[in-house]
Amino acid sequence: MFLNPSNPTHRQYEALRAFFVDQLPAHEAAQRFGYSYGSFRVLCHEFRQNPQREFFQSPPKGPRAGPKRDAVRERIISLRKQNYSVYDIQRVLEESGHGLSPAAIAQTLAEEGFARLPRRSDEERPAAIRPAAAEVADVRQLDLTARSFRTRFGGLFLFLPFLVQVPLEDLLSDSGFPGSRMIPASAAIRSLLAMKLFGHARHSHVMSSVFDEGLALFAGLNVVPKRSFLTEYSCRIPPRSYPAFMKRWFDTMAQLGIDRGVSFDLDFHTIPYHGDDALVEKHYVSKRSRRQKGLLALLAQDADTRVFCYANAGVRKQEQNDEILRFAEFWKQRTGKWPQELIFDSKLTTHANLSRLKQWGIDFITLRRRSPQMLQQIYQLPSSAWRRVELSSISREYRTPAILDQRITLSGYQGPIRQIVITDLGHEEPTFLLTNQLHRSAAKLIGRYAQRMIIENGIADGIDFFHMDALSSAVAMKVDCDLQLTLMASSLYRLLALKIKNGYQRAHSRHIFRDFIDATAVVTIGDFETEVRFQKRAHNPLLMAAGFDQMRPAIPWLNDKRLHLVFG
Repeated sequence: MFLNPSNPTHRQYEALRAFFVDQLPAHEAAQRFGYSYGSFRVLCHEFRQNPQREFFQSPPKGPRAGPKRDAVRERIISLRKQNYSVYDIQRVLEESGHGLSPAAIAQTLAEEGFARLPRRSDEERPAAIRPAAAEVADVRQLDLTARSFRTRFGGLFLFLPFLVQVPLEDLLSDSGFPGSRMIPASAAIRSLLAMKLFGHARHSHVMSSVFDEGLALFAGLNVVPKRSFLTEYSCRIPPRSYPAFMKRWFDTMAQLGIDRGVSFDLDFHTIPYHGDDALVEKHYVSKRSRRQKGLLALLAQDADTRVFCYANAGVRKQEQNDEILRFAEFWKQRTGKWPQELIFDSKLTTHANLSRLKQWGIDFITLRRRSPQMLQQIYQLPSSAWRRVELSSISREYRTPAILDQRITLSGYQGPIRQIVITDLGHEEPTFLLTNQLHRSAAKLIGRYAQRMIIENGIADGIDFFHMDALSSAVAMKVDCDLQLTLMASSLYRLLALKIKNGYQRAHSRHIFRDFIDATAVVTIGDFETEVRFQKRAHNPLLMAAGFDQMRPAIPWLNDKRLHLVFG
């Protein structure tokens, strides 16, 4: 009983007694009672600061005194008997000058034996000022009669010339996306996509825009669907539908002008999870420099166009090493050939999988994890073993690093592999680069891996602008659905940038949104066309030079009325 404490307080007491009384060394006391050496030192420090700490004091039994609750207890009971909820009671008490939290009110009601209220209709709720309720979303109620209105989502109509070229209904139907007579699959996806394209609005913020007719017109509905529908729809999509739709979507994007690249940057990203689901694993979150519960997703970005061309969420720990092989197989199935080059971090896969990539004829560049033995061997080499190279086309201060070019063998990898050790690159310790490209110049290999940092900027853009990490918001979006929408939005932004040109081809989505998409407009629905007249803005001449004002695409989900963009 004494040597095996059953609770944390008892364990702390026995550990401190072993150290202070029995004179047991600190590391032995920490090991015996299950502490790390550092945490045990902190425990000893806190005890020295407060040696009068009570170890065996039991908390008093029975209900504790609550003066604030007791003063309004009868009032709380009276309001509950009038069918008031916890939040209704809180509002009434605040109006009478008694501030009490919902938790305290709920505790009082539980002590008095009241059960939770069942869900009530609006007629059963107390009279109060509430937000206005919009109509139910129904494509059959879409009103295209002649009228004019102002919308804050005017910039979304710049994407319509591209969206009309995408057979979205056929893609969704072939991929198994659900729909209904009220809200077809294409209208549901356009509603979700609109909130993803408009960087200031998360899916959880849709309730503040349900009366915006421009947002509803973009989706092809009478009003944009509410928050509850968006959550429910993302849960109805079968997981097998996403890979099929992703392949068809990017095939369509290639037809619209986004070329298929040959070199790809790959990286894992952890989407934090803030619930209590025991099935969610812990992964490293680089933004917070710690491990926490989250969903691991692999993202692949085209190195030339900076378009996300692959995403897979919910990767389990036991599967993450093979995820790079799944991307290669996906690309082979999509294009008929293996990707030419893959660039990734050291922790993304194993040596055996590197050998598999070599067998498939795929070039790769990755890093090797440093060990003390490796560093010791490198530092023992004479200076004559090193040579300097000059990096070109790279804007950085350290452009003449010293390198050591070697052929080595690795356990699990068949045949020799090239290792380039790099110093004077701005890091305290050498960088170990691994590649199966045995004849490519070292300077080009180093420069190509340095460009891999672009995907980290791209992921940061997706996290920040497309709200990739906002899945704990009021709209509990499925991760697969949110990632698919991010891929779609990223592609549409690239198409817009390629159309505008003038240096925007490699601009981040946030930059494009600020200059072009974040614009109010006056929409005028006529008999044969829908005119969208934008406010005067500094970047309107670029849109006119790109020919947006000359386009007259017919919008199928708006009764084939033609879209006319006017830049006043």
